[in-house]
Amino acid sequence: MENIELKIMVDPIFDYQFRLILIGDSTVGKSSLLKYFSDGKFAEVSDPTVGVDFFARLVNVKGGARVKLQLWDTAGQERFRSITKSYYRNSVGAVLAYDICNMESYKHIPVWLMEAKRHIEPHQATFLMVGCKKDLARTEREVPKETAQALADYHGIPFLETSSKTGENVEEAFSLISQAIYDKVETGEYKIEEGWDGIKAGFLQRPGAGQGGLVEAQPTNGGCC
Repeated sequence: MENIELKIMVDPIFDYQFRLILIGDSTVGKSSLLKYFSDGKFAEVSDPTVGVDFFARLVNVKGGARVKLQLWDTAGQERFRSITKSYYRNSVGAVLAYDICNMESYKHIPVWLMEAKRHIEPHQATFLMVGCKKDLARTEREVPKETAQALADYHGIPFLETSSKTGENVEEAFSLISQAIYDKVETGEYKIEEGWDGIKAGFLQRPGAGQGGLVEAQPTNGGCC
């Protein structure tokens, strides 16, 4: 009898999966933010997103849980809105991104927030507001940090300024929103629901799941899950 080698592909071991959507005007830096978070490097050339792009990465949250983030990068152009709207309803969180060197992109944040709330309902999303391109702040800033912080405080949303070129606050941003969602899971504010992809149980949460013989995969980007 011939020897047959059987290879089984498995997901990395994690407790929960959270689906997040990044929204904001075109060219504010959403794709660069995600590429730095997933790959750890700055993309010198980044073409505008067409429709929706996908990234994934594992993060650890306080409390010892491991979370797989599904990150959906949406196009900011109006002509793609009908495509991206379908991704709202299955998201538990949204990152509202603007360019600190572009006042118009900042002024549109309340519009993006309202749109996200409308399409994610009946679920209550967790939000984070991010000012991108902080490395250009000294010479090209148009949006004062204090102004953005006041807007975030008004809506009760955490706020950070980030740089996808230097990596400043990139990791912190996604850790912040991941922790906020996880805390709501722990308190019972969020629950795993059949037919909703915002939060899913990971391998460790599945009945009868164990760790024997599994090899952990590395965080990946691209493709679909």
